[in-house]
Amino acid sequence: MTESKTILETKDLTIRFGGHVAVNSVSCKFERGTLTSIVGPNGAGKTTYFNLISGQLPPSEGRVLLNGKDVTDISPADKTLKGIGRAFQLTNLFPMLTVLENVRLAVQGKAQIGFSLIRMADTYKELIEKAEFYLEKCSLIDKKNTIASVLSHGDQRKLEVAVLMALEPEVFMFDEPTAGMSVDDVPVILDLIHEIKESTDKTIMLVEHKMDVIKSLSDRIIVLHNGTLLEDGEPEKVIASPIVQEVYLGVEAKKDD
Repeated sequence: MTESKTILETKDLTIRFGGHVAVNSVSCKFERGTLTSIVGPNGAGKTTYFNLISGQLPPSEGRVLLNGKDVTDISPADKTLKGIGRAFQLTNLFPMLTVLENVRLAVQGKAQIGFSLIRMADTYKELIEKAEFYLEKCSLIDKKNTIASVLSHGDQRKLEVAVLMALEPEVFMFDEPTAGMSVDDVPVILDLIHEIKESTDKTIMLVEHKMDVIKSLSDRIIVLHNGTLLEDGEPEKVIASPIVQEVYLGVEAKKDD
């Protein structure tokens, strides 16, 4: 029996805030080894869609399936353990812990190792080595003993990616990972996303505004507008679509004479 390529699926995913429909019946499948960019104007519902998938918000209607199993109603922490990893638009770290401690806790959580003096004595070195491995990848090893709250914004974003990688999810969800970063820091994050993509067994979902980033990374683009799925397809086709040009890029569609 052939293994399904679909790892994540949303079925009629909807959320209402009073009379406002922020995400409107979005059905979408995401396959292994692909990177899908989710684009749209401000207020289109991109981050809300992410929040519904990762569990920060409960849907009004619809379901979220991971490897064919319904995970709609489980907690964000349980979704992470099952394989949905999320990096936020705003950093989501333990601000008073060191850089190394933030990543070490992610490694420990992935291994589901609880606090035990005996067990920690046997495994602490291994946890530290693995955490340092991810810090090296994210160009943060020289700041491993720095308290997270005093890092620059760019380094905090890199730390959040290191934490996400340490969780080793099947699905990586990046919400504007380069937002507010310096020109020098951006390539580090993009190279890491490239590396994850090249592993071929991971699925990446990316909310991004920078069109050059979208073009360089995406296998597929979906466009949300007013919470509704507007377009879904290969990057060149979607970007060239007149309705996308008008709604997302602000270019008035040409009309026949």
